[in-house]
Amino acid sequence: MKTSDFDYELPPELIAQTPSNSRTSSRLLVDDEPLRHISFKDIHCEFQSGDMLVMNNSAVINARLFGKKLSGGKVELLFERLIDKTCALMQIKASRAPKVGDEIILIKNNLSTVLKCKGREGIFFIIEFDDDPWTVLQEYGHIPLPPYINRVANLNDAERYKTVYENTKHIGSVAAPTAGLHFDENLLSTLEQQGVLLRWINLAVGSGTFQPVKVENIQDHVMHQEFVQVDKNLCEEIIEVRSSGKKIFCVGTTSLRAIESAFSKKPPSWNGLTDLFIYPGYQFRAVDALITNFHLPRSSLLMLVAAFIGIERLHFLYKTAIKKDYKFLSYGDAMLLRHHE
Repeated sequence: MKTSDFDYELPPELIAQTPSNSRTSSRLLVDDEPLRHISFKDIHCEFQSGDMLVMNNSAVINARLFGKKLSGGKVELLFERLIDKTCALMQIKASRAPKVGDEIILIKNNLSTVLKCKGREGIFFIIEFDDDPWTVLQEYGHIPLPPYINRVANLNDAERYKTVYENTKHIGSVAAPTAGLHFDENLLSTLEQQGVLLRWINLAVGSGTFQPVKVENIQDHVMHQEFVQVDKNLCEEIIEVRSSGKKIFCVGTTSLRAIESAFSKKPPSWNGLTDLFIYPGYQFRAVDALITNFHLPRSSLLMLVAAFIGIERLHFLYKTAIKKDYKFLSYGDAMLLRHHE
Protein backbone atom coordinates (compact mmCIF):
# COMPACT_ATOMS: atom_id res chain seq x y z
CA MET A 1 0.00 0.00 0.00
CA LYS A 2 1.35 3.42 -1.01
CA THR A 3 1.63 6.54 1.13
CA SER A 4 0.13 8.46 -1.79
CA ASP A 5 -3.12 6.53 -1.19
CA PHE A 6 -3.53 8.67 1.92
CA ASP A 7 -3.00 12.05 0.31
CA TYR A 8 -5.67 14.69 -0.15
CA GLU A 9 -5.81 18.43 -0.83
CA LEU A 10 -6.35 20.32 2.43
CA PRO A 11 -7.46 23.93 1.80
CA PRO A 12 -5.34 26.16 4.10
CA GLU A 13 -8.38 28.17 5.14
CA LEU A 14 -9.90 25.05 6.74
CA ILE A 15 -6.99 24.63 9.18
CA ALA A 16 -8.36 25.96 12.46
CA GLN A 17 -6.06 28.63 13.90
CA THR A 18 -8.08 29.22 17.08
CA PRO A 19 -10.42 27.09 19.19
CA SER A 20 -14.21 27.26 18.88
CA ASN A 21 -16.11 29.70 21.10
CA SER A 22 -16.77 26.92 23.58
CA ARG A 23 -15.48 23.36 23.74
CA THR A 24 -18.76 21.68 22.84
CA SER A 25 -19.81 24.16 20.14
CA SER A 26 -17.55 22.49 17.57
CA ARG A 27 -19.20 20.44 14.82
CA LEU A 28 -19.44 16.65 14.72
CA LEU A 29 -19.71 14.55 11.56
CA VAL A 30 -21.43 11.27 12.48
CA ASP A 31 -20.57 8.40 10.13
CA ASP A 32 -24.03 6.94 9.61
CA GLU A 33 -26.22 6.21 6.57
CA PRO A 34 -27.04 8.92 5.77
CA LEU A 35 -24.28 11.07 7.26
CA ARG A 36 -25.34 13.36 10.07
CA HIS A 37 -23.96 16.81 10.90
CA ILE A 38 -24.58 17.77 14.52
CA SER A 39 -23.11 19.88 17.31
CA PHE A 40 -20.56 18.15 19.53
CA LYS A 41 -22.69 19.00 22.59
CA ASP A 42 -25.24 16.45 21.35
CA ILE A 43 -22.80 13.53 21.18
CA HIS A 44 -24.30 12.10 24.37
CA CYS A 45 -27.26 10.95 22.23
CA GLU A 46 -24.93 8.47 20.48
CA PHE A 47 -24.33 6.44 23.67
CA GLN A 48 -26.27 3.78 25.53
CA SER A 49 -26.12 3.06 29.24
CA GLY A 50 -23.30 0.61 29.85
CA ASP A 51 -21.11 1.85 26.99
CA MET A 52 -17.56 2.89 27.93
CA LEU A 53 -15.78 6.10 26.96
CA VAL A 54 -11.96 5.84 27.12
CA MET A 55 -9.96 9.08 27.31
CA ASN A 56 -6.28 9.98 27.39
CA ASN A 57 -5.63 12.09 30.50
CA SER A 58 -2.03 12.93 29.68
CA ALA A 59 -1.10 16.56 30.38
CA VAL A 60 0.84 18.80 27.98
CA ILE A 61 4.37 19.92 28.79
CA ASN A 62 5.64 23.43 28.11
CA ALA A 63 7.68 21.60 25.52
CA ARG A 64 8.93 24.39 23.23
CA LEU A 65 12.15 26.17 24.24
CA PHE A 66 13.90 29.14 22.64
CA GLY A 67 17.62 29.68 23.20
CA LYS A 68 20.85 30.68 21.54
CA LYS A 69 24.25 29.17 20.91
CA LEU A 70 27.40 30.68 22.37
CA SER A 71 27.99 32.06 18.86
CA GLY A 72 24.70 33.94 19.15
CA GLY A 73 22.69 31.85 16.68
CA LYS A 74 19.03 31.29 17.59
CA VAL A 75 17.84 27.78 18.44
CA GLU A 76 14.32 26.41 18.85
CA LEU A 77 13.94 23.10 20.69
CA LEU A 78 10.95 20.78 21.03
CA PHE A 79 11.05 18.24 23.84
CA GLU A 80 10.19 14.64 22.92
CA ARG A 81 10.87 12.52 26.01
CA LEU A 82 13.35 11.89 28.79
CA ILE A 83 15.87 9.11 28.29
CA ASP A 84 17.42 9.40 31.78
CA LYS A 85 17.37 11.81 34.73
CA THR A 86 19.30 14.58 32.95
CA CYS A 87 19.02 13.89 29.20
CA ALA A 88 16.15 14.16 26.74
CA LEU A 89 15.45 13.58 23.08
CA MET A 90 14.60 16.89 21.39
CA GLN A 91 13.95 18.24 17.92
CA ILE A 92 15.99 21.31 17.02
CA LYS A 93 15.54 24.11 14.51
CA ALA A 94 18.63 26.24 13.87
CA SER A 95 20.51 27.76 10.96
CA ARG A 96 23.21 25.19 11.71
CA ALA A 97 22.55 22.01 13.65
CA PRO A 98 24.48 21.85 16.94
CA LYS A 99 27.44 19.52 17.21
CA VAL A 100 28.38 17.22 20.07
CA GLY A 101 29.56 19.40 22.95
CA ASP A 102 27.83 22.58 21.78
CA GLU A 103 26.01 24.52 24.47
CA ILE A 104 22.65 26.26 24.19
CA ILE A 105 21.71 29.02 26.63
CA LEU A 106 18.14 29.63 27.75
CA ILE A 107 17.40 33.03 29.25
CA LYS A 108 14.23 34.25 30.97
CA ASN A 109 14.15 37.51 32.88
CA ASN A 110 17.23 37.36 35.13
CA LEU A 111 17.47 33.56 34.99
CA SER A 112 19.53 31.37 32.68
CA THR A 113 20.32 27.71 32.23
CA VAL A 114 22.58 25.75 29.89
CA LEU A 115 21.78 22.76 27.69
CA LYS A 116 24.47 20.63 26.06
CA CYS A 117 24.28 18.55 22.89
CA LYS A 118 25.44 15.00 23.63
CA GLY A 119 24.70 13.36 20.27
CA ARG A 120 21.98 12.26 17.83
CA GLU A 121 19.34 9.52 17.76
CA GLY A 122 17.57 9.49 14.41
CA ILE A 123 15.80 12.80 13.87
CA PHE A 124 16.33 13.76 17.51
CA PHE A 125 19.21 15.39 19.39
CA ILE A 126 20.29 14.08 22.78
CA ILE A 127 20.29 17.12 25.06
CA GLU A 128 21.70 17.26 28.59
CA PHE A 129 20.15 19.64 31.13
CA ASP A 130 22.18 21.34 33.86
CA ASP A 131 19.09 21.36 36.11
CA ASP A 132 16.05 19.13 36.59
CA PRO A 133 14.50 18.86 33.09
CA TRP A 134 10.93 19.22 34.33
CA THR A 135 11.86 22.37 36.25
CA VAL A 136 13.58 23.84 33.18
CA LEU A 137 10.56 23.10 30.96
CA GLN A 138 8.20 24.63 33.50
CA GLU A 139 10.29 27.80 33.93
CA TYR A 140 11.53 28.36 30.36
CA GLY A 141 9.10 26.43 28.17
CA HIS A 142 6.19 27.56 26.02
CA ILE A 143 2.92 25.87 25.00
CA PRO A 144 3.80 23.65 22.02
CA LEU A 145 1.15 24.69 19.52
CA PRO A 146 1.37 22.52 16.39
CA PRO A 147 3.42 23.78 13.44
CA TYR A 148 0.32 24.38 11.29
CA ILE A 149 -1.03 27.00 13.75
CA ASN A 150 0.59 30.13 12.39
CA ARG A 151 0.76 32.30 15.49
CA VAL A 152 2.35 32.45 18.92
CA ALA A 153 0.60 30.87 21.88
CA ASN A 154 -1.49 33.17 24.08
CA LEU A 155 -3.36 33.03 27.39
CA ASN A 156 -6.42 31.49 25.74
CA ASP A 157 -4.26 28.60 24.53
CA ALA A 158 -3.08 28.02 28.09
CA GLU A 159 -6.69 27.21 28.92
CA ARG A 160 -7.94 25.60 25.70
CA TYR A 161 -4.93 23.58 24.48
CA LYS A 162 -5.54 20.98 27.18
CA THR A 163 -8.38 18.69 28.18
CA VAL A 164 -10.59 19.43 31.19
CA TYR A 165 -9.75 15.97 32.53
CA GLU A 166 -5.95 16.11 32.24
CA ASN A 167 -4.06 14.53 35.15
CA THR A 168 -1.07 16.67 36.12
CA LYS A 169 0.59 13.54 37.50
CA HIS A 170 0.84 12.48 33.85
CA ILE A 171 2.62 15.52 32.41
CA GLY A 172 4.39 14.10 29.39
CA SER A 173 2.72 15.06 26.11
CA VAL A 174 4.22 17.52 23.62
CA ALA A 175 0.82 17.83 21.91
CA ALA A 176 -2.66 17.79 23.35
CA PRO A 177 -4.83 14.70 22.75
CA THR A 178 -7.00 16.98 20.67
CA ALA A 179 -10.19 14.93 20.29
CA GLY A 180 -10.59 15.43 24.03
CA LEU A 181 -10.59 19.21 23.67
CA HIS A 182 -14.30 19.06 22.69
CA PHE A 183 -15.46 17.78 26.09
CA ASP A 184 -16.35 20.03 29.01
CA GLU A 185 -17.37 19.14 32.57
CA ASN A 186 -21.09 19.41 31.84
CA LEU A 187 -20.93 17.02 28.88
CA LEU A 188 -18.92 14.48 30.87
CA SER A 189 -21.42 14.77 33.72
CA THR A 190 -24.32 14.20 31.30
CA LEU A 191 -22.66 11.08 29.93
CA GLU A 192 -22.02 9.73 33.42
CA GLN A 193 -25.65 10.36 34.42
CA GLN A 194 -26.71 8.36 31.34
CA GLY A 195 -24.77 5.37 32.66
CA VAL A 196 -21.75 5.72 30.36
CA LEU A 197 -18.57 4.43 32.02
CA LEU A 198 -15.84 7.11 31.92
CA ARG A 199 -12.35 5.62 31.98
CA TRP A 200 -8.82 6.91 31.39
CA ILE A 201 -5.52 5.75 29.97
CA ASN A 202 -2.22 7.65 29.75
CA LEU A 203 -0.38 8.03 26.45
CA ALA A 204 2.35 10.68 26.28
CA VAL A 205 1.84 12.20 22.83
CA GLY A 206 5.15 12.60 20.99
CA SER A 207 6.15 15.12 18.34
CA GLY A 208 6.22 12.27 15.83
CA THR A 209 2.45 12.62 15.65
CA PHE A 210 3.00 15.60 13.30
CA GLN A 211 5.52 13.86 11.04
CA PRO A 212 4.27 12.80 7.60
CA VAL A 213 5.04 9.28 6.44
CA LYS A 214 7.89 9.78 3.97
CA VAL A 215 8.47 6.28 2.61
CA GLU A 216 6.72 5.12 -0.56
CA ASN A 217 5.40 1.86 0.89
CA ILE A 218 3.72 2.38 4.25
CA GLN A 219 4.93 -1.02 5.49
CA ASP A 220 8.46 0.46 5.45
CA HIS A 221 7.52 3.29 7.84
CA VAL A 222 9.22 3.17 11.27
CA MET A 223 6.63 4.29 13.78
CA HIS A 224 7.66 6.70 16.54
CA GLN A 225 7.54 5.42 20.12
CA GLU A 226 5.21 6.82 22.77
CA PHE A 227 4.88 5.98 26.47
CA VAL A 228 1.62 4.20 27.38
CA GLN A 229 -0.04 3.12 30.62
CA VAL A 230 -3.14 0.92 30.46
CA ASP A 231 -4.15 -0.86 33.66
CA LYS A 232 -5.02 -4.56 33.45
CA ASN A 233 -8.18 -3.90 35.49
CA LEU A 234 -9.38 -1.55 32.74
CA CYS A 235 -8.67 -4.24 30.14
CA GLU A 236 -10.73 -6.74 32.11
CA GLU A 237 -13.57 -4.22 32.32
CA ILE A 238 -13.42 -3.63 28.55
CA ILE A 239 -13.80 -7.37 27.98
CA GLU A 240 -16.84 -7.41 30.29
CA VAL A 241 -18.46 -4.41 28.57
CA ARG A 242 -18.06 -5.90 25.10
CA SER A 243 -19.26 -9.34 26.20
CA SER A 244 -22.45 -7.66 27.49
CA GLY A 245 -23.12 -6.25 24.02
CA LYS A 246 -22.15 -2.68 24.86
CA LYS A 247 -19.57 -0.58 23.00
CA ILE A 248 -16.09 0.82 23.67
CA PHE A 249 -15.69 4.42 22.45
CA CYS A 250 -12.17 5.87 22.31
CA VAL A 251 -11.57 9.60 22.42
CA GLY A 252 -8.81 10.17 19.89
CA THR A 253 -6.26 8.06 18.08
CA THR A 254 -4.04 8.11 21.18
CA SER A 255 -6.62 6.32 23.32
CA LEU A 256 -7.28 3.83 20.56
CA ARG A 257 -3.57 3.16 20.04
CA ALA A 258 -3.08 2.67 23.78
CA ILE A 259 -5.97 0.20 24.11
CA GLU A 260 -4.95 -1.75 21.02
CA SER A 261 -1.35 -1.90 22.28
CA ALA A 262 -2.59 -3.33 25.57
CA PHE A 263 -4.77 -5.92 23.84
CA SER A 264 -1.85 -7.08 21.71
CA LYS A 265 -0.60 -8.84 24.87
CA LYS A 266 -2.09 -11.75 26.80
CA PRO A 267 -3.35 -10.98 29.37
CA PRO A 268 -3.89 -7.43 28.07
CA SER A 269 -2.17 -4.46 29.77
CA TRP A 270 0.65 -2.04 28.92
CA ASN A 271 3.20 0.01 30.82
CA GLY A 272 6.02 1.26 28.62
CA LEU A 273 6.82 2.39 25.11
CA THR A 274 4.71 1.35 22.13
CA ASP A 275 5.57 1.62 18.46
CA LEU A 276 2.31 0.06 17.25
CA PHE A 277 1.60 1.21 13.68
CA ILE A 278 -2.05 0.79 12.71
CA TYR A 279 -2.81 0.88 8.99
CA PRO A 280 -5.32 -0.87 6.67
CA GLY A 281 -5.27 -4.61 7.24
CA TYR A 282 -4.90 -4.25 11.01
CA GLN A 283 -7.31 -6.42 13.01
CA PHE A 284 -8.85 -4.40 15.85
CA ARG A 285 -9.20 -6.25 19.12
CA ALA A 286 -11.06 -4.01 21.56
CA VAL A 287 -12.44 -0.73 20.12
CA ASP A 288 -15.88 -0.25 18.57
CA ALA A 289 -16.11 3.51 17.97
CA LEU A 290 -13.67 6.40 17.60
CA ILE A 291 -14.10 10.13 18.23
CA THR A 292 -11.38 11.93 16.33
CA ASN A 293 -10.46 15.22 14.67
CA PHE A 294 -9.48 15.52 11.00
CA HIS A 295 -5.84 14.66 10.33
CA LEU A 296 -3.00 15.77 8.09
CA PRO A 297 -2.52 14.21 4.64
CA ARG A 298 -0.07 11.29 4.46
CA SER A 299 0.04 10.99 8.27
CA SER A 300 0.09 7.82 10.36
CA LEU A 301 -3.05 9.09 12.12
CA LEU A 302 -4.91 9.18 8.80
CA MET A 303 -3.77 5.62 8.12
CA LEU A 304 -5.12 4.54 11.51
CA VAL A 305 -8.52 6.02 10.67
CA ALA A 306 -8.45 4.29 7.27
CA ALA A 307 -7.78 0.99 9.03
CA PHE A 308 -10.79 1.61 11.28
CA ILE A 309 -13.40 2.51 8.63
CA GLY A 310 -11.83 1.60 5.28
CA ILE A 311 -9.84 3.78 2.90
CA GLU A 312 -12.72 4.46 0.50
CA ARG A 313 -14.96 5.55 3.35
CA LEU A 314 -12.16 7.74 4.69
CA HIS A 315 -11.81 9.64 1.42
CA PHE A 316 -15.59 10.01 1.14
CA LEU A 317 -15.84 11.50 4.64
CA TYR A 318 -12.93 13.88 4.09
CA LYS A 319 -14.32 15.09 0.75
CA THR A 320 -17.65 15.68 2.47
CA ALA A 321 -16.03 17.53 5.36
CA ILE A 322 -14.12 19.81 2.98
CA LYS A 323 -17.27 20.50 0.96
CA LYS A 324 -19.18 21.30 4.18
CA ASP A 325 -16.39 23.61 5.49
CA TYR A 326 -15.51 21.58 8.56
CA LYS A 327 -12.44 22.88 10.39
CA PHE A 328 -9.41 20.58 10.41
CA LEU A 329 -6.61 19.53 12.77
CA SER A 330 -6.00 20.30 16.46
CA TYR A 331 -8.47 23.14 17.04
CA GLY A 332 -10.87 21.85 14.39
CA ASP A 333 -14.10 19.85 14.35
CA ALA A 334 -14.57 16.13 14.97
CA MET A 335 -15.99 12.88 13.62
CA LEU A 336 -17.71 9.95 15.30
CA LEU A 337 -16.70 6.73 13.52
CA ARG A 338 -17.87 3.17 14.06
CA HIS A 339 -15.57 0.30 13.17
CA HIS A 340 -16.15 -1.16 9.72
CA GLU A 341 -14.95 -4.73 9.27
